[in-house]
Amino acid sequence: MKHVARLPLAVTLALGCVLAAHARPPAAPFFFIQITDPQLGMWADNANVEQETANLEFAVATSIRLRPAFVIVTGDLVNRAGDEAQVAAYLRIMARVDPAIRVYHVPGNHDVGNTPTPDSLSRYRQWFGPDWYAFYHGGCRFVVIDTTLIHDPSKAPDEMRRQEAWLEQELTGPKRPRPVHTVLLQHHPWFNQSPDEPDAYENIPRSRRSRYLDWLTQAGVSAVFAGHRHGNSIARYGSMEIVATGPVGKPLRKDPSGLRIVEVYKDRIAHCYYPLNAVPERVCLAGR
Repeated sequence: MKHVARLPLAVTLALGCVLAAHARPPAAPFFFIQITDPQLGMWADNANVEQETANLEFAVATSIRLRPAFVIVTGDLVNRAGDEAQVAAYLRIMARVDPAIRVYHVPGNHDVGNTPTPDSLSRYRQWFGPDWYAFYHGGCRFVVIDTTLIHDPSKAPDEMRRQEAWLEQELTGPKRPRPVHTVLLQHHPWFNQSPDEPDAYENIPRSRRSRYLDWLTQAGVSAVFAGHRHGNSIARYGSMEIVATGPVGKPLRKDPSGLRIVEVYKDRIAHCYYPLNAVPERVCLAGR
């Protein structure tokens, strides 16, 4: 891919990196915007990206207007893994985000394949940056993981083991100062209704699900924000909230195309999904 205008991503460091070495003291409340499943090419079965472009451009304009702390795009950036035209269109749109607003990416199964391979992961990293990493903002720790590797690691078992070892250390290793919140950002939700629900396309297989859920609860993770379902759902595992957000692209359920605004306070995380035609004019944070 030689002529794609590269997006000035915040995520440009080595694989598995931590974008900030130490957490900062708790700051004032802040909010971020979660966009998921733009999936350029889905509406027209890869014939064009017109509708997805219109929706994503609106979401970008909304981000510029609302001025979030950052934007996270939780996977399925394009519809066909490895499609250079779709990747180029996505990067052109996201390059319009104000450089002062960091944009972070999460890989989805349509970005690296339902069964990722070393080659598909390499292409993703070349275009979008690392597929697993962590960063800090406002005294909170945000951990991005590649759930495609967890969902089906059969063609990239070494990659899965590398991510797993890093994640275990990231979650259980000593952190000083302790983060106000630890939040996971990923594509697949762990489950949609019950932690013991049967394996499905929309969740993580039970053979791996329980181990990860144990790690997350032991690490005191406050919330998980995911996509993948093209519809909204909220579940809980202990004190941890697992949120699947509806798509900015093509809906597959009752929820229309939209985005989620997430407000982060010292004592809680609040969030709301907004259809694209109902996004508020501004975000009023409590205590400000």
